[in-house]
Amino acid sequence: MSSTTRHTTMRSTDWLALVAVLWILSAVAFAHEGHGPQGPSPQSAPPAMTSGGGTRDAQAWFTDTVLKDQNGRELRFYSDVLKDKVVMLNVIFTRCTDACPLITRKLREVRDAMGPALASQVTFVSISSDPLNDTPTALKAFAEKQGADSANWLFLTGDQAAIDLVLGRIGQFLPSPEQHSTQLIAGDVAGKRWSKIRPDAPAAAIAQRMQLLAQPLAGR
Repeated sequence: MSSTTRHTTMRSTDWLALVAVLWILSAVAFAHEGHGPQGPSPQSAPPAMTSGGGTRDAQAWFTDTVLKDQNGRELRFYSDVLKDKVVMLNVIFTRCTDACPLITRKLREVRDAMGPALASQVTFVSISSDPLNDTPTALKAFAEKQGADSANWLFLTGDQAAIDLVLGRIGQFLPSPEQHSTQLIAGDVAGKRWSKIRPDAPAAAIAQRMQLLAQPLAGR
Protein backbone atom coordinates (compact mmCIF):
# COMPACT_ATOMS: atom_id res chain seq x y z
CA MET A 1 0.00 0.00 0.00
CA SER A 2 2.31 2.71 -1.26
CA SER A 3 2.02 6.22 0.11
CA THR A 4 3.14 7.55 -3.28
CA THR A 5 -0.24 7.09 -4.96
CA ARG A 6 -0.59 9.89 -7.50
CA HIS A 7 -2.85 12.72 -6.36
CA THR A 8 -5.76 12.93 -8.79
CA THR A 9 -9.14 14.52 -9.07
CA MET A 10 -12.16 12.56 -10.27
CA ARG A 11 -12.51 12.35 -14.09
CA SER A 12 -15.37 11.04 -16.19
CA THR A 13 -13.03 8.53 -17.85
CA ASP A 14 -12.69 6.76 -14.50
CA TRP A 15 -16.27 5.46 -14.52
CA LEU A 16 -15.48 2.32 -16.55
CA ALA A 17 -12.85 1.36 -14.01
CA LEU A 18 -15.33 1.99 -11.22
CA VAL A 19 -17.86 -0.43 -12.72
CA ALA A 20 -15.23 -3.18 -12.66
CA VAL A 21 -14.79 -2.89 -8.90
CA LEU A 22 -18.35 -2.20 -7.72
CA TRP A 23 -18.64 -5.78 -6.54
CA ILE A 24 -15.72 -5.13 -4.21
CA LEU A 25 -17.30 -2.02 -2.78
CA SER A 26 -20.51 -3.82 -1.87
CA ALA A 27 -18.93 -6.92 -0.35
CA VAL A 28 -18.55 -7.80 3.31
CA ALA A 29 -15.09 -7.05 4.71
CA PHE A 30 -12.50 -9.71 5.34
CA ALA A 31 -11.53 -10.83 8.83
CA HIS A 32 -8.81 -9.03 10.74
CA GLU A 33 -5.83 -11.14 9.69
CA GLY A 34 -3.38 -12.20 12.38
CA HIS A 35 -5.76 -11.42 15.23
CA GLY A 36 -7.33 -14.83 15.67
CA PRO A 37 -10.74 -16.06 14.54
CA GLN A 38 -13.43 -13.56 13.70
CA GLY A 39 -16.04 -13.25 16.42
CA PRO A 40 -19.82 -13.31 16.04
CA SER A 41 -21.27 -11.45 13.09
CA PRO A 42 -22.06 -7.79 13.87
CA GLN A 43 -25.71 -6.92 14.33
CA SER A 44 -27.72 -6.18 11.21
CA ALA A 45 -27.34 -2.66 9.91
CA PRO A 46 -29.93 -0.34 11.45
CA PRO A 47 -32.33 1.67 9.28
CA ALA A 48 -29.98 4.66 9.50
CA MET A 49 -27.24 2.67 7.77
CA THR A 50 -29.09 1.16 4.81
CA SER A 51 -29.08 2.59 1.31
CA GLY A 52 -32.26 4.42 0.48
CA GLY A 53 -33.55 3.92 3.99
CA GLY A 54 -32.87 6.00 7.02
CA THR A 55 -34.30 6.67 10.40
CA ARG A 56 -36.57 9.57 11.29
CA ASP A 57 -34.24 10.46 14.12
CA ALA A 58 -30.57 9.80 13.37
CA GLN A 59 -29.49 11.53 16.58
CA ALA A 60 -31.53 9.09 18.65
CA TRP A 61 -30.05 6.13 16.81
CA PHE A 62 -26.39 7.12 16.72
CA THR A 63 -26.65 8.89 20.11
CA ASP A 64 -24.75 11.90 21.38
CA THR A 65 -22.41 9.71 23.40
CA VAL A 66 -19.41 11.82 24.45
CA LEU A 67 -16.06 10.61 23.14
CA LYS A 68 -12.60 12.19 22.99
CA ASP A 69 -10.48 12.78 19.91
CA GLN A 70 -6.70 12.53 19.56
CA ASN A 71 -6.35 16.10 20.84
CA GLY A 72 -8.37 15.43 23.99
CA ARG A 73 -11.47 17.35 22.81
CA GLU A 74 -14.82 16.03 23.97
CA LEU A 75 -17.13 15.44 21.01
CA ARG A 76 -20.75 14.23 20.84
CA PHE A 77 -20.87 11.33 18.42
CA TYR A 78 -23.85 12.45 16.35
CA SER A 79 -23.98 16.24 16.77
CA ASP A 80 -20.23 16.92 16.56
CA VAL A 81 -18.88 14.01 14.52
CA LEU A 82 -21.61 12.88 12.09
CA LYS A 83 -24.33 15.48 11.63
CA ASP A 84 -24.67 16.81 8.06
CA LYS A 85 -21.32 15.34 7.02
CA VAL A 86 -19.98 12.86 4.52
CA VAL A 87 -17.94 10.43 6.59
CA MET A 88 -15.62 7.48 6.26
CA LEU A 89 -15.76 5.33 9.42
CA ASN A 90 -13.43 2.54 10.46
CA VAL A 91 -12.28 0.79 13.63
CA ILE A 92 -8.67 0.53 14.79
CA PHE A 93 -6.57 -0.04 17.89
CA THR A 94 -3.10 1.36 18.30
CA ARG A 95 -1.40 -1.84 19.54
CA CYS A 96 -2.28 -3.48 16.23
CA THR A 97 0.79 -4.06 14.08
CA ASP A 98 -0.74 -5.38 10.86
CA ALA A 99 -4.22 -4.54 9.53
CA CYS A 100 -4.81 -1.26 11.37
CA PRO A 101 -1.69 0.57 10.13
CA LEU A 102 -2.21 -0.83 6.63
CA ILE A 103 -5.83 0.27 6.46
CA THR A 104 -4.98 3.69 7.88
CA ARG A 105 -2.38 4.14 5.17
CA LYS A 106 -4.93 2.97 2.58
CA LEU A 107 -7.34 5.65 3.79
CA ARG A 108 -4.56 8.20 3.48
CA GLU A 109 -4.17 7.09 -0.14
CA VAL A 110 -7.94 7.44 -0.61
CA ARG A 111 -7.77 10.98 0.74
CA ASP A 112 -4.89 11.79 -1.62
CA ALA A 113 -6.77 10.27 -4.58
CA MET A 114 -9.76 12.50 -3.87
CA GLY A 115 -7.85 15.69 -4.51
CA PRO A 116 -7.99 18.68 -2.15
CA ALA A 117 -11.51 19.89 -3.02
CA LEU A 118 -13.25 16.57 -2.43
CA ALA A 119 -11.07 15.62 0.55
CA SER A 120 -12.14 18.83 2.32
CA GLN A 121 -15.77 17.62 2.18
CA VAL A 122 -15.12 14.23 3.83
CA THR A 123 -14.51 13.57 7.52
CA PHE A 124 -12.51 10.45 8.33
CA VAL A 125 -13.44 8.87 11.68
CA SER A 126 -11.31 6.10 13.19
CA ILE A 127 -12.81 4.69 16.38
CA SER A 128 -10.70 2.74 18.87
CA SER A 129 -11.85 -0.76 19.79
CA ASP A 130 -9.39 -0.72 22.72
CA PRO A 131 -10.30 2.35 24.81
CA LEU A 132 -8.57 1.02 27.93
CA ASN A 133 -5.21 1.40 26.19
CA ASP A 134 -6.00 3.97 23.50
CA THR A 135 -5.83 7.27 25.32
CA PRO A 136 -5.97 10.49 23.29
CA THR A 137 -2.17 10.62 23.60
CA ALA A 138 -1.82 7.10 22.16
CA LEU A 139 -4.20 7.92 19.32
CA LYS A 140 -2.30 11.12 18.58
CA ALA A 141 0.98 9.22 18.33
CA PHE A 142 -0.61 6.59 16.06
CA ALA A 143 -2.16 9.23 13.81
CA GLU A 144 1.13 11.12 13.49
CA LYS A 145 3.06 7.92 12.74
CA GLN A 146 0.61 7.05 9.96
CA GLY A 147 0.56 10.57 8.51
CA ALA A 148 -3.13 10.89 9.35
CA ASP A 149 -3.24 13.61 12.01
CA SER A 150 -5.24 16.29 10.24
CA ALA A 151 -8.19 18.58 10.89
CA ASN A 152 -10.73 16.38 9.10
CA TRP A 153 -9.49 13.05 10.48
CA LEU A 154 -10.75 12.18 13.95
CA PHE A 155 -9.38 9.35 16.07
CA LEU A 156 -11.90 8.67 18.82
CA THR A 157 -11.78 6.96 22.21
CA GLY A 158 -13.78 7.07 25.42
CA ASP A 159 -14.73 4.89 28.35
CA GLN A 160 -15.54 1.27 27.59
CA ALA A 161 -19.32 1.65 27.87
CA ALA A 162 -19.33 4.65 25.52
CA ILE A 163 -17.20 2.88 22.91
CA ASP A 164 -19.30 -0.29 23.14
CA LEU A 165 -22.47 1.74 22.55
CA VAL A 166 -21.09 3.65 19.57
CA LEU A 167 -19.58 0.56 17.93
CA GLY A 168 -22.85 -1.29 18.43
CA ARG A 169 -24.78 1.48 16.70
CA ILE A 170 -22.59 1.24 13.59
CA GLY A 171 -22.77 -2.57 13.61
CA GLN A 172 -19.14 -3.00 14.63
CA PHE A 173 -19.32 -4.24 18.23
CA LEU A 174 -17.27 -7.35 19.01
CA PRO A 175 -16.07 -8.77 22.34
CA SER A 176 -12.36 -7.94 22.03
CA PRO A 177 -10.22 -5.30 20.28
CA GLU A 178 -8.60 -7.90 18.03
CA GLN A 179 -11.93 -9.16 16.69
CA HIS A 180 -13.17 -5.88 15.26
CA SER A 181 -14.28 -5.79 11.65
CA THR A 182 -11.93 -4.25 9.10
CA GLN A 183 -14.73 -3.09 6.82
CA LEU A 184 -15.06 0.59 6.00
CA ILE A 185 -18.36 2.41 6.34
CA ALA A 186 -18.94 5.39 4.07
CA GLY A 187 -21.93 7.62 4.65
CA ASP A 188 -23.75 10.73 3.58
CA VAL A 189 -25.34 11.32 6.98
CA ALA A 190 -27.88 13.97 5.96
CA GLY A 191 -28.89 12.00 2.87
CA LYS A 192 -29.09 8.72 4.83
CA ARG A 193 -26.97 6.94 2.21
CA TRP A 194 -24.44 4.37 3.42
CA SER A 195 -22.04 1.87 1.88
CA LYS A 196 -19.93 -0.90 3.36
CA ILE A 197 -16.58 -1.09 1.58
CA ARG A 198 -13.80 -3.65 1.67
CA PRO A 199 -10.50 -2.07 2.75
CA ASP A 200 -8.68 -3.95 -0.02
CA ALA A 201 -10.67 -2.14 -2.72
CA PRO A 202 -8.50 0.15 -4.89
CA ALA A 203 -7.97 3.60 -3.39
CA ALA A 204 -9.19 5.31 -6.56
CA ALA A 205 -12.45 3.31 -6.53
CA ILE A 206 -13.10 4.19 -2.88
CA ALA A 207 -12.40 7.84 -3.68
CA GLN A 208 -14.94 7.71 -6.49
CA ARG A 209 -17.54 6.27 -4.12
CA MET A 210 -16.90 9.13 -1.72
CA GLN A 211 -17.37 11.58 -4.60
CA LEU A 212 -20.82 10.11 -5.28
CA LEU A 213 -21.76 10.56 -1.63
CA ALA A 214 -20.41 14.12 -1.51
CA GLN A 215 -22.14 15.36 -4.69
CA PRO A 216 -25.50 16.23 -3.02
CA LEU A 217 -23.70 18.57 -0.61
CA ALA A 218 -23.40 21.18 -3.33
CA GLY A 219 -27.16 21.47 -3.54
CA ARG A 220 -27.87 21.75 0.17
